[in-house]
Amino acid sequence: MGAHMGVPRKRTMRHNLQRHRRSIRLKGYDYSQPGAYFVTICTQDHLLLFGDIVDGKMLLNDAGLMVQTVWKGLSRRFPNIRSDVYVVMPNHFHAIVIILDVGAPLVGAQNRADTRPGAGTRPAPTLGDIVGAFKSLTTNEYIRGVRRFGWTPFPGRLWQRNYYEHIVRNEDELERIREYIVNNPIRWHLDRENPGRVGDDEFEIWLQPTSSQRR
Repeated sequence: MGAHMGVPRKRTMRHNLQRHRRSIRLKGYDYSQPGAYFVTICTQDHLLLFGDIVDGKMLLNDAGLMVQTVWKGLSRRFPNIRSDVYVVMPNHFHAIVIILDVGAPLVGAQNRADTRPGAGTRPAPTLGDIVGAFKSLTTNEYIRGVRRFGWTPFPGRLWQRNYYEHIVRNEDELERIREYIVNNPIRWHLDRENPGRVGDDEFEIWLQPTSSQRR
């Protein structure tokens, strides 16, 4: 395991398709807007901490399983997000996260407070909020793993300070990115995060003009 499909492949896009911009790192863009976002988060110094690629498949170790579990649980912390396709790789993490319309009622609320008047229209998190929570939770769990189970220690921080993100602008982009994520283990030899890469990945060349690094 390692890659996961969280929603049907033909899920309707809720993103405003009028926001076609060559650069999405424009000052003032509201990253709490409903839509689909492709994110890549890398370990500090590209350390290989979460498992190995064997015969084109990602074999998660305990740390990798922890990362997967934290990501799957984020919708409990942020009820207005949904996880789409994701994959835990040896030293990075790819995912499509969907921020839902903040005006939509919350579904499957577990907390009694969610049933109170106004609780179903809480403000949506920003993409930075989501990534920040993911980094913090996984870092804390990893530190516990180092202390209790002897996981490989990391120097300084678990994740790089920055992360890469891309606003998914239409259904064609969504399908192409989903395909890339699912096939990422097979294409590990071309991955820019692989210290031993042997070539260039055409997907990364296609994505670069509209992807940005965010602090």
